[in-house]
Amino acid sequence: MPGLPIGSQSLMPEVMMSQFVVRAPETPSVPMVGSEARFPVHRIYCVGRNYADHAIEMGASGREPPFFFMKPADAVLPVGAGGGEMAYPSLTTNLHHELELVVAIGQGGRDIPVAQALDHVYGYAMGLDLTRRDLQDDMKQHRRPWCISKGFDQSAPLGPITPAAQVPQVQQMAIRLDVNGTVRQSGSTDQMIWNVAEIIAQASQAWALQPGDLIFTGTPAGVGAVVPGDVLTVWSEGLTPFTLRIGARVA
Repeated sequence: MPGLPIGSQSLMPEVMMSQFVVRAPETPSVPMVGSEARFPVHRIYCVGRNYADHAIEMGASGREPPFFFMKPADAVLPVGAGGGEMAYPSLTTNLHHELELVVAIGQGGRDIPVAQALDHVYGYAMGLDLTRRDLQDDMKQHRRPWCISKGFDQSAPLGPITPAAQVPQVQQMAIRLDVNGTVRQSGSTDQMIWNVAEIIAQASQAWALQPGDLIFTGTPAGVGAVVPGDVLTVWSEGLTPFTLRIGARVA
């Protein structure tokens, strides 16, 4: 088309109105407490080694700067109050649970000051950062990226999200994970090395946070393996508990 600058073909009406060449994926979403509405998931950020006791059990120590890794948005597995089930993933014989407080971002931003960070939170939930530990250990040994150990299908089970105004004690909240009725992980969010506001501020320096982002804030000590048939019960003060059964191995 004469007279159009280079690259403007992308703005041509016939292109803008064309259909996708394959079926567009659905937006992953998570239920809200007390509402039929759902929270759409944009990105999933995870903070590593954010509890001192877990950092020590993983071979580190001290208040190092927070580091982040990511899971695909569709790795989220919504689990309602009635419980849920996930398949035991492929390529592993050492699937580990990691209990985490999860922050749901409602207002995006970049370079968010710590003092304003909580204003960007829509709500909170409890979640699990499931990890194929044997794959992670192997990738670390060979100095390769270990996203394969974290970002697999259904690797981010998540309970219903509670609006932030209903969770005033979020930074002093007891959390616990039981496996088959036995306590595996127990701690409090006040044991975090970096608190929720600091995590949001740090993450916003690396990415422009968007509404719909989820941030998994780290896990206390006690991570360990689960096998098909195990039932995980996630509990916290002020947030909806949930149970998750580990199903049969992916064929």
